[in-house]
Amino acid sequence: MGAYILVSVLILITCILLVLVVLVQNSKGGGLASNFSSSNQYMGVRKTADFLEKSTWTLAIVLLVLSLFSIFVIPRSESGQQFDTELRQNLNQTEIPEAATDFQAPPKKEDNN
Repeated sequence: MGAYILVSVLILITCILLVLVVLVQNSKGGGLASNFSSSNQYMGVRKTADFLEKSTWTLAIVLLVLSLFSIFVIPRSESGQQFDTELRQNLNQTEIPEAATDFQAPPKKEDNN
């Protein structure tokens, strides 16, 4: 169960980081990259945009891998199978009401136009 909680927390952190990186970007080429327009900057505007794009792809791949890995660490218990068996037994024991034999379709409306 500890591995499941760890993977769930990592998925949550990855989702939050991915949302933040996507919100920082601007589809028109602005975003965080446009805020660094001074001439004495360490990274250029293009390098900032490249970094944001690479981080978006990296976080998306990490999220995909963690989601696929979470399938293997989901805790499984015997009580779930027992509940499923009891549910199937109850469904099999339930009586299905017979169809009403005196049901009549409503009369069709005649169009006098």
